[in-house]
Amino acid sequence: MTADKHLKSWQERFEMAEAMQPLIGKLYRNQGIEVLVYGKSLLNASTIDIIKMHRLVRKHEGDKLRLRESFPFLEALSKLDVKYARVDLGKLAINYWRNHSDGSEIEAYVAKEMAPASNQEVEQRDVVLYGFGRIGRLLARLMIERTGVANNMRLRAIVVRGGRDGDLEKRASLLRRDSIHGPFNGSIEVDAENNAIIANGTYIQVIYANSPDQVDYTEYGIDNALVVDNTGIWKDEEGLGLHLKSKGTAKVLLTAPAKGDIKNVVYGVNQADILDEDLIVSAASCTTNAITPVLKAINDEYGIRNGHVETVHSYTNDQNLIDNYHKGDRRGRSAPLNMVLTTTGAAKAVAKALPELKGKLTGNAIRVPTPNVSMAIMNLNLAKETDRDTLNEYLREVALHSNLQSQVDFTESTEIVSTDLVGSRYAGVVDSQATIVDGDRAVLYVWYDNEFGYSRQVIRVMKKMLNLTTHVIPA
Repeated sequence: MTADKHLKSWQERFEMAEAMQPLIGKLYRNQGIEVLVYGKSLLNASTIDIIKMHRLVRKHEGDKLRLRESFPFLEALSKLDVKYARVDLGKLAINYWRNHSDGSEIEAYVAKEMAPASNQEVEQRDVVLYGFGRIGRLLARLMIERTGVANNMRLRAIVVRGGRDGDLEKRASLLRRDSIHGPFNGSIEVDAENNAIIANGTYIQVIYANSPDQVDYTEYGIDNALVVDNTGIWKDEEGLGLHLKSKGTAKVLLTAPAKGDIKNVVYGVNQADILDEDLIVSAASCTTNAITPVLKAINDEYGIRNGHVETVHSYTNDQNLIDNYHKGDRRGRSAPLNMVLTTTGAAKAVAKALPELKGKLTGNAIRVPTPNVSMAIMNLNLAKETDRDTLNEYLREVALHSNLQSQVDFTESTEIVSTDLVGSRYAGVVDSQATIVDGDRAVLYVWYDNEFGYSRQVIRVMKKMLNLTTHVIPA
């Protein structure tokens, strides 16, 4: 019967996905290998998610990718002595089956593709989160999910103001539960005697200090550390330089736009600008990270004469729940009740990461009554004409196969809305159904999770600052 056939097929796929899960977990924990299918990470994915990600391959390639066709590649990968790579299982399998009729050469093929990740040993480095707000806690979650013997970037401490009774339990509770991103995936304990939080086996020292130069990290066994400043209080070299006065600090990363000559880095665009001698670096803003990769892709192919970027941005902690005093124009009005027109420096900040666009972009922002996920509307005048389908197809290829594939995602959904993008690991997601093209004028709509997607970009900059290389395979 037809019904029995579909049920049997589903059962086979479900069991194959279940068999994949332990291999995916072990590869990540023991070897630092993250497995993906066409850019979608399988780390901690449910069996249903694994099946759905395989089904999506047909959208990209026109061909099915069955789990029984990809599983042998995962098995072959699990047998290799390789470390620190992001491996796209879907692309490996599709590339192989297009040129082979049987699986006799799979192991040799996988070994050849994985050669760049062979014989790697990387020193483990310490990380301190200075500040534990929205971005700080998401960075903690992202670092804790990497827990394992192969983890080469260890979260050792968080530094916060306070120290009042119950503070430690409050910090742990905020890490454990999040109204937007859901519950923490794992176990969290509090070591009150030693002022520490233990999350999935990661021992995180909680340090109380009122200034960046007041901590001796070596007292906690922390040395040569990267301090990630999430407070937004200090944005120039003088202020951020205070961190370097604390014993045990090696480098500082700011999770906000920096002032002065500090490099503002958008990973995927100008991370090569980070030199070993750079002690203070900025990861720019969430909006700059969302728009710059897409703007680079457009400028590389079509050229941008000029344009305007309008940001429709979820409200943030610096706004008021109800009308009250605020030093910024309009931001004192109730955030959950109003659309609030305000300014943004994101468009101008693009030039710090992409100098060829200096002076070509203007920008503004509208804060709206949603707690997370924002959109950038980019109205661009191009150097040459194109059409909607051609532009969308180009951006689709950028998302799938270019050096920006970890930054730019692409959706063809006609039903997608902001809550669908909560937890997106991309800097920005091109909404192709909204694209408008008229000759040399294009309007692009780019979604972004201004919390989680940005935090993923910060993690990438952290690894670059610590010289921790992750190979992307296939390249």
